[in-house]
Amino acid sequence: MPKALITGITGQDGSYLAELLLDKGYSVVGMVRRTSTVNFERIAHFQEDVEFVHGDLLDQISLIDALKEHEPDEVYNLAAQSFVQTSFGQPVLTGETTALGVTRLLDAIRIVDPTIRFYQASSSEMFGKVVEVPQRESTPFHPRSPYGVAKVYGHWITVNYRESYGLHATSGILFNHESPRRGMEFVTRKISHGAALIKLGEQDSLALGNLDAQRDWGFAADYVDAMWRMLQQPEPGDYVVCSGVTHSVRDFCEVAFGHLGLDYRDHVVIDERFIRPAEVDLLVGDHSQAREVLGWEPTTTFEELVVMMVDADMALLEGRRRGLA
Repeated sequence: MPKALITGITGQDGSYLAELLLDKGYSVVGMVRRTSTVNFERIAHFQEDVEFVHGDLLDQISLIDALKEHEPDEVYNLAAQSFVQTSFGQPVLTGETTALGVTRLLDAIRIVDPTIRFYQASSSEMFGKVVEVPQRESTPFHPRSPYGVAKVYGHWITVNYRESYGLHATSGILFNHESPRRGMEFVTRKISHGAALIKLGEQDSLALGNLDAQRDWGFAADYVDAMWRMLQQPEPGDYVVCSGVTHSVRDFCEVAFGHLGLDYRDHVVIDERFIRPAEVDLLVGDHSQAREVLGWEPTTTFEELVVMMVDADMALLEGRRRGLA
């Protein structure tokens, strides 16, 4: 039975990846910080099937101890300060976790067992002010946020440890991927949840930032399959994972509200507080390499994703209403 250690297991991607690995017969270890506010909501339905270990990307000794205790075959580093807007207000913390945290984990692997296969969650935010469309593995990086800068560091330190120490260290450059498990602070979940609240008469409007920002959106459960495929390859590498189709935030609003018989223009208002100091205007990827080497393709369309998220939020809110009745 192969064993995998997942940092960030309680997040959106961590929960879907843990499900996938459990289905494939893995023994799964989830690393969580020792804190009183750990939220196991996303993994509650399979929590008993996972072993947990305390560790923190800010503390290398805890990472070394976790690797020694559990002896994983694969490590998936999904933990990070992952909200772009927050990174402008907390740039140093973002750098400590999202950038230097990768170095601590890679060095722990180098020290404990260099045969461990390592996956780093890189991001399309690294491309930032794009120099070509679509973006691929060879596209230069020009990040536009402290989060993007930190991800660039994490990406290149992964390459460096691969080349310097011969680690099977791979980066997945994932474009935006969403699901009903997305956090409420992200614009996609904010839209799906807000549309549901408005449909149920619990609020009248939804405040958003730049509606013209364009992203390449996919379904998180599709994307974690690509992560797993990367670590099954004989050689490590870097892969863009995306849908190859771009949509604006406005498009997301139109589909979400339209699914509920509403017109987003009647409810969405622009709030300057949600405008980033430096915006990434257009992200759209080319996943040719992932298709050719990994045999990976996305299976969920943009419209299916939006409808899935809206339906899940409607069910969530209606369930809460019934519980209060």
